[in-house]
Amino acid sequence: MNNSYSKDTNLVLLFKSPQNSKRRLAEEIGDFATTAACLLWECALQDIKDWQGPSWFSPATFADHIWLNDRLGKDVHVIPQKTGNLGERINQVDQALRSKKISKIIYIGTDCPELNLDYIKDAATQLDKHDAIFGPALDGGVVLMGSRRPWPDLRKLQWSTDQLRDNLVNTCKLSGWTYSHLQTLSDIDSTKDLLAALTDLESTKRVTRKNLINWVTEHIDIIQGKKNL
Repeated sequence: MNNSYSKDTNLVLLFKSPQNSKRRLAEEIGDFATTAACLLWECALQDIKDWQGPSWFSPATFADHIWLNDRLGKDVHVIPQKTGNLGERINQVDQALRSKKISKIIYIGTDCPELNLDYIKDAATQLDKHDAIFGPALDGGVVLMGSRRPWPDLRKLQWSTDQLRDNLVNTCKLSGWTYSHLQTLSDIDSTKDLLAALTDLESTKRVTRKNLINWVTEHIDIIQGKKNL
């Protein structure tokens, strides 16, 4: 297998610690959302560990950075996010990484357990041909975004809406960039998404994904609202 992609493509995990994420899910299932977020974190961590090239952890806040240190220690590459909306923070992280002479960068989050090594490899390969690559989400967002050029200003995009993917594509068009799309995947923001994961991940052999669907199965009455929290 040709592993040249891994030598110059950096994978960046943008994240919040489990207790600080999944607010929509918390509105539906309370403290169980933190457990779900922990399981999703383990899925994303496996993606980082499976990646054969350089990788970075990008905590959203100082508290998330402290949590990361407690979880993994300090022997990992960290590029902290700063202030602003997600677009501003991605621009800031992107600028900081490119100041280190890094060109091809792929960003992922913790919301998509359908991500796997082959998918991320495909994204890296696409950056040999295009300026940007997107992993579309079923809800209109993205589960992955990568580029080989500094991102244009992302502040005014409609983050966390079903318009985000279209916004990103339009940004590329206005900038004269070439771009490509990968297969559309599902991310997990709600109990409906958790239940869908039972089907989406039905054939998985990855331990972290099995742990997630086993937990969903064990707590399905709560997730479906058939049992009090």
